[in-house]
Amino acid sequence: MNQHIERITKATQPLREQIINHKVYSVITDIDDLKVFMQYHVFAVWDFMSLLKALQNNLTCTSVPWFPKGSAATRHLINENVVGEESDVDEFGSRMSHFELYLQAMHQCGADISPIEKFVEKLKETGDFDLAYSTSDTPDGARNFVDFTFEIIRSNKDYLQSAIFTFGREDLIPGMFHSIVNDMHKNFPDSISIFKYYLERHIEVDGDHHSHLALQMTSNLCGNNEQYWQEAEEATIESLQKRIDLWDSVYEKILLRKEAEVGL
Repeated sequence: MNQHIERITKATQPLREQIINHKVYSVITDIDDLKVFMQYHVFAVWDFMSLLKALQNNLTCTSVPWFPKGSAATRHLINENVVGEESDVDEFGSRMSHFELYLQAMHQCGADISPIEKFVEKLKETGDFDLAYSTSDTPDGARNFVDFTFEIIRSNKDYLQSAIFTFGREDLIPGMFHSIVNDMHKNFPDSISIFKYYLERHIEVDGDHHSHLALQMTSNLCGNNEQYWQEAEEATIESLQKRIDLWDSVYEKILLRKEAEVGL
């Protein structure tokens, strides 16, 4: 393994452990708790697509006339991920993005999709993030998470986009959470089936093959530039901390919900 990759992996391991063993999973005990989780997490699902498209724009030719650009292996990785994220299949074989699939899962279990829908609609209309946040009443934890992702996107530094793509995203949802969802599905199959399918698709699509290619992509983009590697490490650490902060905010919201329920 590349020594720089080893260094980032070692430096970030404690943060990854915090995410995988986060206390938020222990308080998700029923569908109402899961709804809260999804209402925050959906913003990360959405901005992941924006990160991926930024990489596609930077690392492949998306303009006309077309010319070969960069490494063919990297182009393949990015385009394969875009196909999987932007036009996957649901349980019945219908094409849709993972974001749209996630919205379907939220709708099925009764989670409130109006904040994310208002956010996307206002952002599409105006391009103004602050206005979209205020219009949709986006939770602070989700807002901070999205802001950091777009800070990296706007840097236009493909090696930083690649680093947080490679080290900081959806492979961090632990087996414990899958078990919770599977247990809920046994009792409430008509409410959880789409979300269960969504999680299973991520395991299937984001396997070892993609992980290996993503590591290689980051290695290629940073090359022998020590400053790039240092920046990549710092961005990865901050990305993981933003995920912890997001999970912290979900945890606090779920506790507030439970306390309010007891007080009724």
